[in-house]
Amino acid sequence: MVVHSSVPPGADLPMHARDLIRMHEAVIGGGRPRVRPRPLVSRSWSRMLSLGLAADGVNTRDSVPLDEVTRRRRASPLRLVVEDLGQVVGATADTANMLLVVTDADGIILWRVGSPAVRRGADTLGFTEGAVWTESRVGTNAIGTALAEAAPVELLAGEHFEQGQHPWYCTASPVHDPRTGELLGVIDVSGPALTLHPAIGALVETGRRLVESELWRHHQQGLDRLRRTAEPVVTGVGGPVLLVDDDGWVAHSAGVASGARIAAPSEGQILAVPGLGACLPERLTEGWLVRPADTARRVRLDLELGHAPMLRMASGDVGWVRTVTPRHAEILVHLNTAGLAGLSAEALSRALYGDAEHLVTVRAEVSRLRRLLGAIVDTRPYRLAAGVTLTVHKGLEVGG
Repeated sequence: MVVHSSVPPGADLPMHARDLIRMHEAVIGGGRPRVRPRPLVSRSWSRMLSLGLAADGVNTRDSVPLDEVTRRRRASPLRLVVEDLGQVVGATADTANMLLVVTDADGIILWRVGSPAVRRGADTLGFTEGAVWTESRVGTNAIGTALAEAAPVELLAGEHFEQGQHPWYCTASPVHDPRTGELLGVIDVSGPALTLHPAIGALVETGRRLVESELWRHHQQGLDRLRRTAEPVVTGVGGPVLLVDDDGWVAHSAGVASGARIAAPSEGQILAVPGLGACLPERLTEGWLVRPADTARRVRLDLELGHAPMLRMASGDVGWVRTVTPRHAEILVHLNTAGLAGLSAEALSRALYGDAEHLVTVRAEVSRLRRLLGAIVDTRPYRLAAGVTLTVHKGLEVGG
């Protein structure tokens, strides 16, 4: 992900900030600005106007109680890495003018680190722990707009919808769980508008990469613990078997090349695993044992398109039926059409959205699909796994 700067190359920062404030005044007042809003800003302002938010001053703030902040902190995987993230920002030369903020996926501020002077300035905006910092509550801002656009965002001065935020810049990037692809929250660096440095975007991107890599390291350590804990049980099992965690990540395999992940196990729910066929997962104290429930090894899928697409799996005499989202149905159709050659993330983005600019969204969608179906969908490139056949039954078109 790349954070696109809000300042054009070679532009004078104070002059550009003043131009953006004049732009805001002209657009909100119905005039013709000399500097046009960026497309990102125009889309967001249109959303704000449709919601009826006030552009002058500061809109009413919503917040959750501090005990709810504490509960959300404890539940968030970001708690494992927020201290390291603070050290990255703290290592920069001018931390006195920066505020590091980390939110959850609901845009609620969970952590805030910065100098007392900057925090006092943020307090006047309601930019505090527990505040709901979404577009629908506080207007166009890097955190809320990053959530709305599912992309990194940098905003300066008059690009904020609220006039009360014009003295600030903010640079934010969504953070996803590397295990599941789920959105965990947003990291943001904010400060006085005229202190914005061209390196802030790179700093935020470095922070995002650090967070996701550290979460992946914790994930690998968890698989190692699971492998050690379950070793006596797995050793006594004959035939092909997998040992997986609650998200379907494989800690140990014997007698089958399963790849790194299968579908997330659930008590009593049959899984389709290429190479093993239909399997009924068995709960351990930690993790799951996955063994074949039938002698068949091939997996047959039938996808019925419609407003609520239906996917049927059969392997031998067992199987399941479940609904999938229209987007996941569309992905399966494209992968089936691509065949063994598969599709890159860029190619799948073009097939779904008409351009290659939605890579983050594509990867997150495929990750969610793999949580549902596991190794039925391969990666690098994206394609249906060997031993899986898919038949598409045309109903009402999806993705149209």
